[in-house]
Amino acid sequence: MTQLEAAKKGIITPEIAKVAADEFIDVNELVNLIAEGKVVIPKNINRNFDVRGIGRKLKTKVNANIGTSGDCPFLDVELKKLEAAIRAGTDSVMDLSTGGDLNAIRREIEKNCPVMLGTVPIYAVAAELAMKDLTTDKIDEEVLLRNIEKQCREGVDYITVHCGITKESVARMDNSDRVCGIVSRGGSILANWIRTHQKENPLYEYYDELLKIAYKYDVTLSLGDGFRPGATADATDRPQIDELIILGELAKRAYDKNVQVMIEGPGHVPLSQIATNMMLQKRLCNEAPFYILGPLPTDIGAGYDHITAAIGGAIAGAAGADFLCYVTPAEHLCLPDEDDVYQGVMASRLAGHIADMEKGVPGAVERNRQMSIARKELDWERQFELALDPETARKKFKRNHDMGSCSMCGKLCAVKIDKKL
Repeated sequence: MTQLEAAKKGIITPEIAKVAADEFIDVNELVNLIAEGKVVIPKNINRNFDVRGIGRKLKTKVNANIGTSGDCPFLDVELKKLEAAIRAGTDSVMDLSTGGDLNAIRREIEKNCPVMLGTVPIYAVAAELAMKDLTTDKIDEEVLLRNIEKQCREGVDYITVHCGITKESVARMDNSDRVCGIVSRGGSILANWIRTHQKENPLYEYYDELLKIAYKYDVTLSLGDGFRPGATADATDRPQIDELIILGELAKRAYDKNVQVMIEGPGHVPLSQIATNMMLQKRLCNEAPFYILGPLPTDIGAGYDHITAAIGGAIAGAAGADFLCYVTPAEHLCLPDEDDVYQGVMASRLAGHIADMEKGVPGAVERNRQMSIARKELDWERQFELALDPETARKKFKRNHDMGSCSMCGKLCAVKIDKKL
C-alpha cells in the first residue's frame, strides 16, 4: 500500500506521523492533503531514511543534483559532493550519473544517502548506449522499462520521467520559434527518438506499465518538463504549456492508481511571469506538488546562477512552488565541485526559507524574530545557532578582534549606542 493509498483510507503510516511532527502540522490535516494529492512523501518501500514531505502547507524543500559524466566518471568525487550537500542541509539528492559503472555508482550513492534519492532512468539507458558509441535513438522501449523497474526495485525514492512529450507536441515544438529549443537532456533524447522512429514516446505509450512499477515500490513519479524554457525569451510559450496540460492529465491518472506524483517546472522565467507559472501548474495539475529548477529570471548570471536561481526560487516558492532543485555557480559552465554543491544548496535553502515566511509555514517568521533579538542583545552564540549556515557565520565572526562587537563598527556600534540611549 502506497502512502497515497493509505491516506485515502485514513491510515496514519509511520512516515505520515513523522512528517506531521517535523512540520508542526496536525496529522489528520496532513492525511487529507496526501489523500488529495497535494502532498507526497517520496520513500521507496525498500529504503529506510529520514523521510520528508513535499507539498502544500509544508516547508519548501531543496534538492541537490550530483553525478558523474563521461569525462569525470569518478565515484569518490561524487561521494564528496554528496557529503557536501548533506552538510549544507539538502532535503534530497538526485543521482544524474552518465559516466562509469552507473549501477555501482547509484548503489553506492544510495547506500551513503540519508535523505530521499531521485534518478532519471533514461540517462542510464542513454549513457550505456553512448559508451558503446551508439546514438540515443537506439533506445529500446523494453530495455527502458526494465531499467526503470531495476532502479525502483533497488530503492530509488522518486524518478523523473518525461512522459509529457508526445509525437504531436514534438511536431508543435519543431514549428515553434524558440531561441534555445529543447534544453532538457531527457526531453531532447525522447524528442530525437520520436523524430527518428516516428513512434509515440514509450514513457507516454506505456504509462500504465510505468504506474504499475511505481505502485509496486511506492516510488513517486516526478513528471519531467522536457520542454522547459532554457531562455527567458522562451518562457510560458506553447510547447511548455502544451506539455504542462499533458502532465496534468497524467498526474490525474497516477493519482487514480494510488501512485504519488509531483510535477517538474521551469527553467528560465522572467520575474513578471514566475507567479503566473506557479498558478498555471497548480490549476492544470490538480494542485500536485511543484518541483522547479530555479527558476532563473535572467540568462546572464553565468558563474553566479546560484544567486539568480535563489531570487527566482524565493518568488516561485512564495507563489506556491514546493520543491526547489538547486542551481550551482557552475550551472551552464561545467560539472560542479564540492564547494559549488554546498553554495548551491545554501542559496536554495535561503530562497526556500524566504518563501516559507510568505507562505506562513510554522516557525519561519519566528526564527527571524529570534535572530533579531539575538542581534539586539549581541548574543553571538544564539545568532550562530539561528543562522542558516552556522559554520560559515562563525568563521566570518572570528575575523573580529574585539569579541564584544563586530569589527565593521568598532566603537561606533549602533546597537551599543542605542542601548546607552
